[in-house]
Amino acid sequence: MAKRRIFDLTLVSILGVAVIGSTVALTKQHDYEFFDEMITVKSIIDRQFVEKPDSQAMREGAIQGMIEALDDPYTVYVPAADTAAFNKDLTGDYVGIGAQVTIQGGWLTIVTPLEDSPAYRAGIMAEDRIVEIDGESTRDLTIDEAVDRLLGEPGTPVKLTIERSGTKQELTIVRDRVKTRAVKGFRRDPASPEEWSYIIDPARKVAYIRLTQFTPGCAREVLDALRKAQSEAGEIGGLVLDLRYNPGGLLNEAEAIADMFLSDGVIVSTKGRTIAEKISRATEAGTLPDFPIAVLVNGMSASASEVLAGALEENDRAIVVGTRTFGKGSVQALINIPGSGAELKITEQRYYLPSGRSISRHDDSPEWGVDPTAGFYVPMTDEQTRDMFEVRRRQDILRSAEAPVDAPVPDVTESWSDPEWILSFLKDPQLAAAVRGVQQRKDVGMWTPTGESGIEGAQIALDELRRVQRYRERLIAELTRADKRIEALETASAAVDEELPDLWADTIDIEGGVMIIRDKAGAVIAELKIPATDLEQRLIDAGLTPAAPVEPSTPANPAETKKPE
Repeated sequence: MAKRRIFDLTLVSILGVAVIGSTVALTKQHDYEFFDEMITVKSIIDRQFVEKPDSQAMREGAIQGMIEALDDPYTVYVPAADTAAFNKDLTGDYVGIGAQVTIQGGWLTIVTPLEDSPAYRAGIMAEDRIVEIDGESTRDLTIDEAVDRLLGEPGTPVKLTIERSGTKQELTIVRDRVKTRAVKGFRRDPASPEEWSYIIDPARKVAYIRLTQFTPGCAREVLDALRKAQSEAGEIGGLVLDLRYNPGGLLNEAEAIADMFLSDGVIVSTKGRTIAEKISRATEAGTLPDFPIAVLVNGMSASASEVLAGALEENDRAIVVGTRTFGKGSVQALINIPGSGAELKITEQRYYLPSGRSISRHDDSPEWGVDPTAGFYVPMTDEQTRDMFEVRRRQDILRSAEAPVDAPVPDVTESWSDPEWILSFLKDPQLAAAVRGVQQRKDVGMWTPTGESGIEGAQIALDELRRVQRYRERLIAELTRADKRIEALETASAAVDEELPDLWADTIDIEGGVMIIRDKAGAVIAELKIPATDLEQRLIDAGLTPAAPVEPSTPANPAETKKPE
């Protein structure tokens, strides 16, 4: 079951994750001194706060406060309750039925079953509506609530009621470990729907591989895809490697993929405040033949995607097509917090391209990320992106032999052996530019621009400035609307305030009191201590009203003040 969650608003994945289990030892005196004030504040809150504090919430809040002070969006504290989902998104490995789902019309609906999954083997189809899980309706469940019911332990059954074309049927699916594949082609293989077709130009033997995330083992998946492409075409004459919308993942997988195409040279270097510089170099062993490569990137290509694209471009092994990448050049470690089940993802290093340049985006620099090769800058409009995603969604669906197929495009005869028809059908200008670039390289022996010359750093900075200004304007507009709303509500509530009961004269200084509760016979059944803080307002909010008119008075001696009962 594919479950879509975003943990730090920008990226799901982690570049260069090292899972560490260790105990933090406070061995220096200043480590202890750091906590002195925190312990004092905690003690005061425990003793004196008006309500009993939530210790776990305070502890997590203190941790979040320390992390926020670092001003690093990639250092994240993951509470124990979220670690399972966090690690599933990181590794693509989980236990469930194996399907992508969405909510349509208030019902849980299958987008597509996954390859080699319990859902696919059980006959689950795209657009199936899951109306019940283990006898309980899925109506109006959130996506997370529904997914939590489908996940479980290996070998455990889950009973689903499926509605398909108005007919309901029951299926019992045994949960199993599911590994989401990171590599895709441009369409499903008609002869074997669980596999992909990778040869996008049969005449020139040009392959296409889309890598969605750098999960464990994805380098092996890329190699397997290349071998399948080779078996389809006899050899590989060129490659389009699509890293668009790939948020990153494991650095060692990016290094392994780069090493497939490079016989020597620096791939990437990393270093941090407490970690010595490490340089990753390509080796000749296992290097693939020297066919032309075009790497597709855009503004959502980040982290390990940028390492791979930058390594191939700066070593003159590939051109880069598309738009400038995201600009995340930091390495995180994933550390288990002993005894709590929580995890800390912490930035500990930065990485650098073979040229020594950092790709990190900084507020004071107009340069970041990996830029397309000159002549291969290909921007896409929102409308073009929407059309491309709609076609991709249809191509990604895994259908069984008896599943209905989407209606064909009117007046169009499919021609999957014709690369020009394929590029027109897929409605993807960036992919078209990359394929045509490889075709030109094959035909005339040189790279011929198929896009624009690109935009300079100053222009990119200006575009970013305009984006931030628009964001600021939206915030100001929202604050203005909030101020107007507050003003209107204050005006509307003014009359209500005048009608609120007055339990005692405002001149009386109340120190607190005791509330006596009696039964119908007048016997005292409880005496409740009342704190002085906002006492009158709290009693009014509880619905209490005076039993007799309130007479204003100013006692001569505060000791004569009667505490309310």
